[in-house]
Amino acid sequence: MQCEEINIRDPYVLVYNDTYYMYGTRGKNAFKGEEFGFDVYKSKDLLNWDNPIEVFHRPENFFSKKSYWAPEVHLVDGKFYMLATFGNMNKGLGTAILKADSPEGPFIMWSDGYVTPRQSRCLDGTLYISKDKKPYMVYCHEWKEIHNGTVCAIPLSDDLKCAIGEPRILFSASSARPFVKRFLFRNYVTDGPFLIRTEDNRLHMLWSTYAKTGYVEAMAHSDNDDITGNWTVDDRVLYDHDGGHGMIFRTTGGEYKLVLHYPNTFGKEHPVFIPLTYEARGGVRGSGAANGFEFLWI
Repeated sequence: MQCEEINIRDPYVLVYNDTYYMYGTRGKNAFKGEEFGFDVYKSKDLLNWDNPIEVFHRPENFFSKKSYWAPEVHLVDGKFYMLATFGNMNKGLGTAILKADSPEGPFIMWSDGYVTPRQSRCLDGTLYISKDKKPYMVYCHEWKEIHNGTVCAIPLSDDLKCAIGEPRILFSASSARPFVKRFLFRNYVTDGPFLIRTEDNRLHMLWSTYAKTGYVEAMAHSDNDDITGNWTVDDRVLYDHDGGHGMIFRTTGGEYKLVLHYPNTFGKEHPVFIPLTYEARGGVRGSGAANGFEFLWI
């Protein structure tokens, strides 16, 4: 399969044993109808992909039947942890954690339902391990509930089973001026946070929102290069061509790649891979800088 044939949103790539494992939201049922699981696509070259393998299938009496969104898989201490968003029967929304022995699953529930605050509509949880080895879930408090969406962080137990503290707001979507645009008249959107630490030990957050050009990938940075710092949104976007909810990874050859879904149109989304460089600020295209350095797409 080629990328154009893969209808997924929110692509996430795990590199393991010289193989690329790509997960994502099934496009067909992303926003309507029942959903039953998640898939993985495998590749050796990021161009040719095997047919999908179902890595999670909803068990009998599962608490959710729709809105299976944004699965991402992290290798921690020899086990594979999936963070995924689910809608429940009472119009709730949150991110849970699943676990498997292989990147091909089968993944089974690890947390007791949502790890994100159950009194709030939350989505797109991602895993972050701090400088002092403490795990956090970074997630979005949904704009549908609060109109000005936020990116938040909540500490996790060492076994990644549950939250062990109160959430902290890192920033809100409306702070992304000058480029952020209201969505549906009164709302500001936060989607898909993802964190990566570069070789200079700086921490970068990728996240999505809406601008004049449509769905975009933006960047944010912490003043102490850790989750506990004060966060500011960069003043220009990394990608502004109506694509987003992506992540950055290193290829088997060590190069940076941005993967995102494009276009942001229901039924037409597919993964796109964009090569990145990380260098001193000054390129024509790219994101805002962290202390003089930034990702640039080429």
